[in-house]
Formats: sequence, C-alpha cells, structure tokens
Amino acid sequence: MPRTAAALALSSHPGPSLAVTAVSVVLGIAVGLDPLHVAILGVAFLLGQLSVGLSNDWIDVERDRAVGRTDKPVAAGRVSAGTVRAASFVTAAAAILLTLPLGWLATLAHTIFIVSAWTYNLGLKNTPVSVLPYIVSFGLLPLIATLARPVPSAAAAWALALGALLGIAAHFANVLPDLDDDARTGIAGLPHRLGRAASGVVIWASLAAGGLVAFLGPAGEKTTLQWIGVALTLVLAVAIATVLRRPPTRLLFQLIIAAALVNVLLLSFSGSRLLA
Repeated sequence: MPRTAAALALSSHPGPSLAVTAVSVVLGIAVGLDPLHVAILGVAFLLGQLSVGLSNDWIDVERDRAVGRTDKPVAAGRVSAGTVRAASFVTAAAAILLTLPLGWLATLAHTIFIVSAWTYNLGLKNTPVSVLPYIVSFGLLPLIATLARPVPSAAAAWALALGALLGIAAHFANVLPDLDDDARTGIAGLPHRLGRAASGVVIWASLAAGGLVAFLGPAGEKTTLQWIGVALTLVLAVAIATVLRRPPTRLLFQLIIAAALVNVLLLSFSGSRLLA
C-alpha cells in the first residue's frame, strides 16, 4: 500500500498540482474569503489538479513506455493503469463535490475547469487547438474565486485575460522540452506545429502581455507593487528572449516560472479590483 500511494502521488504531477492549488488559495484570500472557505477552495483545487495529473499518466501510458519514461510510475510498472484511472475519477468527483459549499456557480465553473483540463489529456493535445484547454482553465481561475464569495461576483475582464495568458505560457512551456519525444509518438499539438522557435516567441509574448495586463488592467492609481511588477516582467521577458536563442535549459524554465509568479502576485494583490 505505501508503494502504491507513493506511485499515485508521483503520477499526479505534484509540482503543477501544488502550484495551481497555491494560486487558488492566494486568490481566495485576495477576494476576501474566510479561512474555512479558503481551505475548502484549496483542497478542492488540489483534488481537481491531482485528477488531471493522474488522468494524464494512465491515458499516455503507452506513449510514455515507447519513449522510455521511467519517471512515470505507470509506464515503469510501479502501479497499474487501472489503479491510476480509478484514482483519477475518484479525485475528480471529490473535487467537484467539495466545491459545493462554495456555491453552485463556483461549482459549475470548477467543473468546467476540470473537464477542460481532461479534454486536453483525452485528445486535444494532438490538435491545432491544444492550447484551448489551458486558456479556458487558467482563465477560469480568478472567476472561481470571485464566484466563491458569500455574494458571488464576476471577475474583472483583465483578470480573466491575465489567467488566459498565463495558460498559454504554461502550455507552450510545458510542451517545449518534450517536442522530440512527442514527435516520436505522433503528437502534433499547436506548439509542435509552430516549432521550437515560434513556440518560444509565444511564451515570451504571452508573459510580457500578461505583465502589461496586470499593470494596466486594474482601475485606480498604480501602486508601487504594480510598477515593480511590470518592470520585473519586462526585465524577465528580455532575459527569456535572450535564452530562447539557445536550446531549452533549466534556466529558461526558471525564468518562465519567475515571470509567471510575478504576474500571479500582481493578480493576487489586486484585492477588490479583481471583481467586475
């Protein structure tokens, strides 16, 4: 049992799952949810993200085996595809049920978020619109938080746009290191069709645009944090553009993550300006 639990944990893509969960918690705090509802929101998002990671591993098991992905427990034979498949459905259902105390609108939005992410794993990753689930799911992040308020509210258009831009960057950054392995197994999503150089440009442009949206979008006088944030984003964008001239390295993805974090912080510190 401990080995199975460990294998399931690794199959859930824990890094991205925890990152998105952390963003949801920060957004919950930013829109004024009380501690109990922030906790509910965070756990619901964690379960939903675990379901997405688990579904990815059992759906892609044959592809992962073909390219020798020994880091994937299902492909390496450390846990059965059936066990991971069952866990993915259980965590998805639990995520939706746990969102119910936050209201039916938040539950509906979170359900769309999860279904959108699953559609990527179920086949959209191999189409010209592979980025669409990332746009939808990341774009919904601020909305789910604002709909979870005691009096549900729509999220500001700029916040939705920023979430969508971060989703675009996340998709291309996630795919970029695996372009060669994907080509061997016939995957041809939008980044594969555009190629490595153009995909790098998309990452750079979406992060730079996100920084500008986070700065220009919120109404009112610009805060010191906003000025610092837009300056950091533009500096990081220049650094990313420089590094993109070389093959992908750990430095590139560290810069991408740093730029995304700056945008998330700007989003989370917007407070009531997140509301439409």
